[in-house]
Amino acid sequence: MDFFNPGCQSGPFNQVQFGLCDDQNTTRAYVDTTTPAEWIATVENPESRAVTFTAIDKCVIQDDAEPARGRCDGMLSTEDLLYLVELKDQRAGWQSHAILQLESTILFLRQYHPADLNRFRHKKAFACNKRHTAFAVIDHELKRRFFQNYGFRIDVQATVLVLPPV
Repeated sequence: MDFFNPGCQSGPFNQVQFGLCDDQNTTRAYVDTTTPAEWIATVENPESRAVTFTAIDKCVIQDDAEPARGRCDGMLSTEDLLYLVELKDQRAGWQSHAILQLESTILFLRQYHPADLNRFRHKKAFACNKRHTAFAVIDHELKRRFFQNYGFRIDVQATVLVLPPV
């Protein structure tokens, strides 16, 4: 399982703003630069950094691989940051399911790329929902536990901010 498989990647994207889409069908998630109405998550990239998108669900991890385990839709990466993104387009019950998918994906990354994870200074997991675009409050205990267990910060919001290089 190769999370850095060029065949599952697109970009790099250096636009100040672009979107992440998932048609919620049998196709993989993708980047869109022209149709904001279709975006489930908006990526804000104020420094115009070169950002690579990797489709995890239906590419890095095919539907028939690890059928009992969840996986998130995609991954954004630069030389020093790695963001996992789960894209939802539903009203109820989505948040806890999205978090479980992100946790499972982190465990896959740890299993298949333990050394690669160390090169990323910023690691974050985003649960994004087109129907709930505003920032959702996550209790401090969940944030603390998530970071302590996985080494990733977690946010539930539809805007993904690409941090400037350090």
